[in-house]
Amino acid sequence: MSSTQSTPAQTRRPDALTLEVVELIGDVVARFYADYEEAAGEHTLTGAQARLLSLLSLEPLPMRKLAQKLKCEPSNVTGIVDRLEARGLVERRPDPTDRRVKLAAATDEGRRVARDLREGLRFAREPLAGLSDEERLSLRDLLRRMLTA
Repeated sequence: MSSTQSTPAQTRRPDALTLEVVELIGDVVARFYADYEEAAGEHTLTGAQARLLSLLSLEPLPMRKLAQKLKCEPSNVTGIVDRLEARGLVERRPDPTDRRVKLAAATDEGRRVARDLREGLRFAREPLAGLSDEERLSLRDLLRRMLTA
């Protein structure tokens, strides 16, 4: 088969069930982001500030890595970090392995706010709480499989 010919898998249209699942995933993502924006607003944060703070609550990261994770330009990350730093939620530190690199890190207060944000998401409390432990484990495992495919 030449490189210009397509394989059957490439030309086959998704079946109705696959299309419905994709639509449902989109609805779940939209609901998650709406809840996240609302939770961020309760802490006088934008959604981008909240997401960045959430990432930094897990580990300090270089600005370039933050930009990659947030899928934005490094200059945007600098502005977000500046605003969070002014509020005492984030600090800049030299990278212990490369002093030319600055790491952004959540402060104690930043980690507390990030925890409050996660706990404040209605999405996690309501629909997921309605699932059994077995159903949540199954959903988690399926989502992990989708992300590694």
